[in-house]
Amino acid sequence: MYYVYILRSLKSGLLYYGYTRDVKKRVEEHNNGQSKFTKGHVPWKLVWFCGFKDKQKAEEFELYLKSGSGKAFVYKRLVEK
Repeated sequence: MYYVYILRSLKSGLLYYGYTRDVKKRVEEHNNGQSKFTKGHVPWKLVWFCGFKDKQKAEEFELYLKSGSGKAFVYKRLVEK
């Protein structure tokens, strides 16, 4: 399984979108400063995730969430502002 996830920075309120095979491990990596983009916004809280059988579908959905209409969908249906 592949998982698309959304993190919220408890420091800045920023949302981060990603995909992985191991959500728990990936969140720990973000909180340990092992990701270049997210290390300046630690700590992170997992606010949403969804599983996909197919890696390509997970990648496509992650890219959609990063688009303008995807971000609107995120705020309307998946997370609170």
